[in-house]
Amino acid sequence: MDTMTENDYLIAWGLYAFAALGCLLVWMRMTRWMWRWLREPLRLLVAVLLFSPTIIDPVKEKVAPAIAITALDLLFKVGNNAWRAVSDLFMYGMIAFGIYLVYVAIRFPIERAANARKEQAATAKAAARADDPEDDHPFGGAGDDRYGRPPVPSNPQRLRVEPRL
Repeated sequence: MDTMTENDYLIAWGLYAFAALGCLLVWMRMTRWMWRWLREPLRLLVAVLLFSPTIIDPVKEKVAPAIAITALDLLFKVGNNAWRAVSDLFMYGMIAFGIYLVYVAIRFPIERAANARKEQAATAKAAARADDPEDDHPFGGAGDDRYGRPPVPSNPQRLRVEPRL
């Protein structure tokens, strides 16, 4: 006898989605130190593992998280949906990584061009700074700014001079 109503089913999915989102955020926090080309695929893999559904009851069109069904079927031998869940995980993983590779193929040349523009701008700025005649101050102090003014003190109380009587 199936006592799970549609409302219970949606509440269960909502709780799972909330918990999976929390796990994904923790995983993102754990992988933030990694090199980007390793971090992004690992995050995508965990997202696919957490958010991939699989059909558990084709008649009632009920789905459940594929990773949970796989774990329950393998550890407790509860049902016979493990192979279907694994194939769904693999299918969603292939789709997600295919989309990610297209995204990387589009992003890579754009970033390369942006880095080249930044490098050109830095080179041009350095060349302009080297050719700037206002930077040469033959009579200015070592700490003077480009207009010959002394630097502003960080603590004005230090330079205060009191008259002596």
